[in-house]
Amino acid sequence: MTRLVRRALLAALASVSAVACGGQKDATVATPVAAAQAPAAAIQPAAIDSNAIVERIKVLASDEYEGRAPGTKGEDLTVKYLVEESKKLGLQPGNTDGTYVQKVPLVGIQAAQLEPLTVTRGTQKQTFKWGDDVVPWTKHVADSASIADSDLVFVGYGVEAPEYNWNDFKNVDVKGKTIVVLVNDPQVPDASNPKALDARLFNGKAMTYYGRWTYKFEEGARKGAAGVLIVHETGPAGYPFSVVQGNLREKFDIVAPNKNMDRASIEGWVSLPTAKKIFAMAGQDFDRLKQAALSRDFQPVPLGLKASLGVKNTLRTIDSQNVVARLEGSDARMKDEYVVYSSHWDHLGVGAPVNGDKIYNGALDNASGVSTLLEIARAFTQTQPKPRRSILFLFVTAEEQGLLGSLYYSVNPIYPLAKTVANINMDGVNQWGRTKDITVVGMGASDLDDYLRDAAAAQNRTLTPDPEPEKGFYYRLDHFNFAKQGVPALYTDAGEHFIGKDESYSKSKRDEYTNRDYHSPSDQIKPDWDLSGAIEDAQLMFMVGYRVANADKFPEWKPGNEFKAKRDAMLGK
Repeated sequence: MTRLVRRALLAALASVSAVACGGQKDATVATPVAAAQAPAAAIQPAAIDSNAIVERIKVLASDEYEGRAPGTKGEDLTVKYLVEESKKLGLQPGNTDGTYVQKVPLVGIQAAQLEPLTVTRGTQKQTFKWGDDVVPWTKHVADSASIADSDLVFVGYGVEAPEYNWNDFKNVDVKGKTIVVLVNDPQVPDASNPKALDARLFNGKAMTYYGRWTYKFEEGARKGAAGVLIVHETGPAGYPFSVVQGNLREKFDIVAPNKNMDRASIEGWVSLPTAKKIFAMAGQDFDRLKQAALSRDFQPVPLGLKASLGVKNTLRTIDSQNVVARLEGSDARMKDEYVVYSSHWDHLGVGAPVNGDKIYNGALDNASGVSTLLEIARAFTQTQPKPRRSILFLFVTAEEQGLLGSLYYSVNPIYPLAKTVANINMDGVNQWGRTKDITVVGMGASDLDDYLRDAAAAQNRTLTPDPEPEKGFYYRLDHFNFAKQGVPALYTDAGEHFIGKDESYSKSKRDEYTNRDYHSPSDQIKPDWDLSGAIEDAQLMFMVGYRVANADKFPEWKPGNEFKAKRDAMLGK
């Protein structure tokens, strides 16, 4: 970035004022253009309006939208709203068929109990409660699925990672059996300092994809297991068991030609107290085996127990929809290359009542991200000069069902991934005020961090790595599907250091949201929301995308990153 451009950025950012919703006077905040290629005299501040963000959240998170579940009235209203807003902003249809939607074929599976989880050892028998003790389902597109007298085997973390010389399945064939696995990936103590973690294994404290529950089910299927049961623990999982219980509602999956029959018959979670009862029934101590699983020398433990469980399904197929809108680039040589902004529009719909409220409105998650992205889109339409590359605004479906909308786009892209220069994802915004920093989930992954660092410096802010890398947020959000296909992807979260607050404030607010509002009907607009920090973060996301859209070269993954090889192969490097 030239000194002139940096000076222009600082001047534009000087107009930023604290913006709050919840009864305080609001303002429109200037968003500067950040691109080394744009001469300083040509930079025209665009607008990010927090009032517009709040008004959009009010619509999307209203009871009328019924929690925005795929395949419901809420989807119809949401898609119609997003298409209309895109047209109002002057964005072009994002699909090459001339529409603003990409159909995403999904199958909805509503599981109900056919047979409870029953565990036997000889004449001993214990039955566990559906929903309270175990949350099971099947991905099989079939009327029912079951396991019957299936041998239970504890396989530690359920990981096979040759690059770490790690195999939790060694010397045991689990085909046709039911495996019991721990959540997260192994966080192995450093032999030279037992109080620290061995950074050479599974990124130390930071979760790798081996720690994601999706990986556990995928690996179980690859091994031919009949059932896969994950032991829930709130700390490592990053959410309470009540969130897992949300899986009792209808679940969606992308329609597969083989009807998902290559998956395990039964997938699901068991609560920690349930797991301890099962292990005690086998004459084993759960905590001792959990500790043993932190070693490369761990051997799978047949528990000498038989498990039976059956589910019956109610099935339906739908065409859900991603909403796609486009701003065409200004450079004829580069307008067929795309910066993709993404944000998921869906939430959980109508579910089990909590304090008499059964609508899971999803105000923060993710009406806030969608509403902010629409404001970023408006900023792009009003900024001069226009970006050289095209910008795609992608509002995806079924994130809450397992990142399905972004997965579908990533394997059925409207525009080639080799021409997709970056993905910037927005999922939940900072509603607690301005920060001195911004959190980068997966910090150090790609050159996008460098773009972000320059933009943050213009706001006198710094970058902070994810304070909870063990929760694996990089693998839990829609940008992951772009990264998995090789496209450099950026996801940020609220900063850690709130202006005028003590250092404990950030963690206390995160914990408050996780324990009270996450995936709960209480996720609604709060009177004390302060979006001044969200506005500054939106400016950063705008600035990063604008600069990438004007850069002479594509951003790259950093050396050693797990997704670099795929990108290099895609680009013929």
